[in-house]
Amino acid sequence: MNQETYKKLISGKNSGLFASAARLVLGIVSVFYGLGVSLRNWLFDAGQAKSYSVTTAGLVTSDRTQVTVPVISVGNITVGGTGKTPLVIWLCNLFREESVNCAILTRGYKATTGQNDEPGMLAKNCPGTAVVVNPDRLAGAIEAVKKHRAQILIMDDGFQHRRLHRDIDIVTIDAMLPFGYGRLLPAGLLREPVSALKRAQAAIITRCDLVSRNNLAELTATISRINPRMIVAQTIHSPVCATSGKRQIPLEELKNKKIYVFCGIANPEAFLATVGLAGANITRSKVYDDHHNYTASDVEGIYRDAAQSGAEMILTTEKDYNKIGLPGSSPALELAYLAVRLEFVDGADRIRELIERSLAGKIIRKRTV
Repeated sequence: MNQETYKKLISGKNSGLFASAARLVLGIVSVFYGLGVSLRNWLFDAGQAKSYSVTTAGLVTSDRTQVTVPVISVGNITVGGTGKTPLVIWLCNLFREESVNCAILTRGYKATTGQNDEPGMLAKNCPGTAVVVNPDRLAGAIEAVKKHRAQILIMDDGFQHRRLHRDIDIVTIDAMLPFGYGRLLPAGLLREPVSALKRAQAAIITRCDLVSRNNLAELTATISRINPRMIVAQTIHSPVCATSGKRQIPLEELKNKKIYVFCGIANPEAFLATVGLAGANITRSKVYDDHHNYTASDVEGIYRDAAQSGAEMILTTEKDYNKIGLPGSSPALELAYLAVRLEFVDGADRIRELIERSLAGKIIRKRTV
């Protein structure tokens, strides 16, 4: 079952006896999944399962009185793309401005090298920042401190990885689909119940420009009811330009241009909407599953489909572009990606204040790269 079919099933868009039976089975499985999640969280909350920090010497400790390297976790409560990567980039650039040596901890899902998928994007957009790929976040933290002399660690997709202690938990929530159809996996897209937001200090609502003001206000109020102490900020994914292997293409050039769009991300609807807001005339689109590994046949099909649609350019996401690389030949159609950056429309100052307050005195600045 591909990503699109699965979403239609769990959202209730697919009807009929088979779909109803499948949702019933998924619902039963989600009950057991929820019990497992609840038990695991209880073990950590009750202190039966421990979380560990890494000292400035690269040693593992559970003693909070020792001098440890601070950790900021960026995560979510749903599967799929909620805008974590742009937020990680924003945080890294924030610390770079303060001359703080930062390292990113990522599990590198389906990434075979440091040049592919999210790790490659992070390395490219955070120059001078070490990107440590390791499913074991604690081991990755040790490497970041010992090998890269990190003064602060940014844990990408870390909300559920509670074995590594964090000083700040920031959760990203996609305004277009905030709570994964309101059901736990696999009946919905929730990794945890929404009550898990009580563990976080901040929530960043992403893609706020793609929903109505009323929906955004309702979502903000809902998050605040779940955790009244949590800071809630609002952001958009703001297009900067289109970039190919040869040039940067101003947004003005995209307006009314016939463009073929493809992507392999968790929220393709958001990307298509962003391209539309840039003023492009989308001739046709092709959606692959999240983390799709492109083959030569895929690329040939994309160019062929684009040409048949009458497109003047092919546009994709930066993640997909990095995975494909530049085509070996020089086709008539230019292939580019839409470069976007995280832009706060509300709450940036409160997020900065949270970071300053929570990390005061914890960053050891005497160390140099």
